[in-house]
Amino acid sequence: MSQRLTAVSLVVRDYDEAIAYYSGVLGFELVEDTALGGGKRWVLVAPSRQAGAGLLLAQASGPDQRARIGDQTGGRVFLFLHTDDFAADHARYLAAGVRFVEEPRHEAYGTVAVFEDLYGNRWDLIQRNG
Repeated sequence: MSQRLTAVSLVVRDYDEAIAYYSGVLGFELVEDTALGGGKRWVLVAPSRQAGAGLLLAQASGPDQRARIGDQTGGRVFLFLHTDDFAADHARYLAAGVRFVEEPRHEAYGTVAVFEDLYGNRWDLIQRNG
């Protein structure tokens, strides 16, 4: 039996707003956008179609879900974006207005900096050593 993680659900305020940010600002690809009826959509974005996993953008429905937008993990880093060119991606994100909450730092495993997406979810941008 073979298994793999293909998507992580991310609660968002609005489908199109989220698509614009993850595609336009972070440079992700829109992998799928399928209407499900009743205003719901199956929206999947990923760093690339070959990335192996992506974000399922789930528009919040109801006050409980809306209250969790941007804070699905209680303020901890939630998502980890690996890159093979930290300096270029960091510079590109800064130029696009991405808010980094700390300066890049060098750790035993590589170079990392924490940024927040448009909702306040925290991400690690990481270039692994080696």
